Amino acid sequence: MVPTVGLKVPHVDSADGTALLTDQYELTMLQAALRSGTAGRRAVFEVFARSLPAGRRYGVVAGTGRLLDAIEAFRFGPAELEFLTANGIVDEPTVQWLEKYRFTGNVWGYAEGDCYFPESPILVVEGTFGEAVLLETLALSILNHDCAIASAASRMVQAAQDRPLIEMGSRRTHERAAVAAARAAHIAGFTTTSNLEAGRLYGVPTAGTSAHSFTLLHDSERHAFRAQLDSLGESTTLLVDTYDVERAVRTAVELAGPSLGAVRIDSGDLGVMARRVRDQLDSLGARETRIVVTGDLDEYGIAALGAAPVDGYGVGTSLVTGSGAPTASLVYKLVARSDAPDEDAPMRPVAKRSAGKPSRGGRKTAVRRIDGHGTAYAETVSTGEPAPGPRDRVLQVPLVRDGEVIGRESLREARERHTRSIAELPPTAVQLSKGEPAVPTDFVDAGPRR
Repeated sequence: MVPTVGLKVPHVDSADGTALLTDQYELTMLQAALRSGTAGRRAVFEVFARSLPAGRRYGVVAGTGRLLDAIEAFRFGPAELEFLTANGIVDEPTVQWLEKYRFTGNVWGYAEGDCYFPESPILVVEGTFGEAVLLETLALSILNHDCAIASAASRMVQAAQDRPLIEMGSRRTHERAAVAAARAAHIAGFTTTSNLEAGRLYGVPTAGTSAHSFTLLHDSERHAFRAQLDSLGESTTLLVDTYDVERAVRTAVELAGPSLGAVRIDSGDLGVMARRVRDQLDSLGARETRIVVTGDLDEYGIAALGAAPVDGYGVGTSLVTGSGAPTASLVYKLVARSDAPDEDAPMRPVAKRSAGKPSRGGRKTAVRRIDGHGTAYAETVSTGEPAPGPRDRVLQVPLVRDGEVIGRESLREARERHTRSIAELPPTAVQLSKGEPAVPTDFVDAGPRR
């Protein structure tokens, strides 16, 4: 690996293209393959995780919609080509090839919101080697992040037991990652986000009221509550732990009346505080006022509050960091290739034999086996045509055909799919205790694909 130092950066306006959201070695592999005459060989790459994060029972596919947008925008325009040539990153023949680059291959994948398990082929990319290899870093950076967030979010949703969750992690991650995290969390069941760009781009419902600084700005807590109520109405959520919680709750109900929407507690022993606040609200006649808790919550903290009189949760840091697993550890591996660029040339399986990092050759399909009770009991991964039973689900769907995106869908569809996918898993899937994947992966050699 030869580092490039002292890069020359052209003075150009930033663009919306995604071609340089990649590692340099994708381009150096392309250049060498063009020189050796192998760049035009047909190739199949697959994205999968060798294992789930320790103790996790399932993963959640997210980021597919973002990836399809990114593939469409993967173009080498004048600005990108100028950067590559000015810094000698690739030679002139490669620049000429990149100038005409358009992905014209095919992509299949698990539909967004579906669950996956170790070795599940959640994305299959088929094209020439040159076309497909360039998408490696782009696909992995999007899917590794979004799948990790959605997988953590799903565990939190299950722990919340139908109580709503607010995604509020924007201040704890990169500003663009925050938008993607809000989208992924919504797919997995979070109700709203504090991130306005996620609302604008993806239609995720947004929510937000005030922070402690708003209370501290005013001459008293009473003045702060009065100002918020005058602005947002009695249905707003008042933050009651800036000073003394009991006094704040009394003041909030005095000002808003029993129709106060909610109070938020952000510190202390949340379970104990929620019970005290519930008793106080009820005694003041505010029986319909909800209690929202925030403050470094994760799925375990949410589960621990299951018996507390809590009506909703706000989650930030743990959500946007994958609750301890910030990446899904997905890989993008070549599993089949032809010996010639001819479209009719037969494909041969290829696989790594590296110690600790082996791969399985052959283009794969996947079927989720469903029993008579509607519960998944196996994930069958086959190197041939899938053979689903009457209740089974074929998991891969077409996403890109001959370079054209055909697999776009709404966030609502992905969200509903996740609900169905969770419902078909065995009960062990939603346990937070450490254990094996809820559904085992079986490998079958069903012969060559037609």
